[in-house]
Amino acid sequence: MEPMLTVEEARARVLAHVQPLGTEAVPLTAALGRVTAQDVVALENLPPFANSAMDGYALRAADTDGASEAAPLRLRLAGEVPAGRVYAGEVGMGEAIRILTGAPTPAGTDAVIQQELVTVADGLVTLTAPVAPTTNVREAGGDARIGRTLVRGGVELGPAEIALLAALGAHPVAVTRRPRVAIVTTGDELAPLGAPLRPGQIHESNTVYLQAAILRAGGDPWPLGIVGDRLEDLEAALNRAQEADLILTSGGVSVGDYDLVKQVLTRDGDMAFWRVRMRPGKPVAFGMFGQTPLLGLPGNPVSAAVTFELFGRPAIRRMLGAAQVERPQIEVVYAGEGIPLGDRTHFVRARLTTHGATLVAHTTGAQDSHLISSLQGATALLVVPEGEGSVNDGDHVPALLLNDALPWGAW
Repeated sequence: MEPMLTVEEARARVLAHVQPLGTEAVPLTAALGRVTAQDVVALENLPPFANSAMDGYALRAADTDGASEAAPLRLRLAGEVPAGRVYAGEVGMGEAIRILTGAPTPAGTDAVIQQELVTVADGLVTLTAPVAPTTNVREAGGDARIGRTLVRGGVELGPAEIALLAALGAHPVAVTRRPRVAIVTTGDELAPLGAPLRPGQIHESNTVYLQAAILRAGGDPWPLGIVGDRLEDLEAALNRAQEADLILTSGGVSVGDYDLVKQVLTRDGDMAFWRVRMRPGKPVAFGMFGQTPLLGLPGNPVSAAVTFELFGRPAIRRMLGAAQVERPQIEVVYAGEGIPLGDRTHFVRARLTTHGATLVAHTTGAQDSHLISSLQGATALLVVPEGEGSVNDGDHVPALLLNDALPWGAW
């Protein structure tokens, strides 16, 4: 029997079997959370023309030399230009133009003085101080120039990126297609969502968890329902699931008589690994079923959640072409009772809080793999290594961030 892989070795095998999917164009209004398929380059300047940052008067800075309280300078008011209009002609020496915020600065001018710094009467604009060139002028291309890379390929688009692309007319945008992820849940003991329980059954929760987790990772979940503990039913479900880009199964990967996923993958597929040196989630399988990668998650809810985070989510992110496929890892200070080390890496659900500039981790409570409540409020997975001894109060521990951004979530 092949020795158990480390988490890093297993993840490398998963990622070796997946690659970015094809490209599609989507409108910016539908681009939130999508991953850019290629670099997006500015095809025009932003702003496209020099414009005023203030309501005031556009003028030639050189005309204002020597202006002071003792020797006021008067310029002839030659016209007006509001936002959305262009001043016709060129401003001559000794002239000023009334200008509103965002309007293009007229030809011949190189500065704008705020309206509150001047007085206007009888067609004359009076200044009592000189104005430096470029004052209150937003230069063309000051935000982005033609040829600048606005967004790198592999970036997940947020509101700021979408706004920048919109401001430069980069619409629609090329993104990587979302992977379709089939979910096959196994077990006669499981009752579908909303169904009454028969004797010996429990409510099934892994499917809804995985649907939400797939969506959050950027995939398109395709739940195929619960498959009973019959080989022919599982084979039929997996054959249908081959239409997806990735198959996730839940349950059926251990060593019991009814652990059929491992049997089918071994017999009809190409098993890349089975069992990983981790806790929770040791019985996790991966291989190819036909042309489709299949990740067999354990049936225990916490084990399914943790193995999805460590293997399923990175696979989806790789299919999206995301620049970062794994969760960010940081160092935190552990607070609580000692956590014994063992023969497998232990991923402990934890809540992060702040103490000054330090991130402090507290466990979410008991860590048994069937306790769904241990997932609630978890903002990180503490990475407790193999070995002897324990992680104790005050120790520095690596942690995988589960939240994509602050706040961490007070409890």
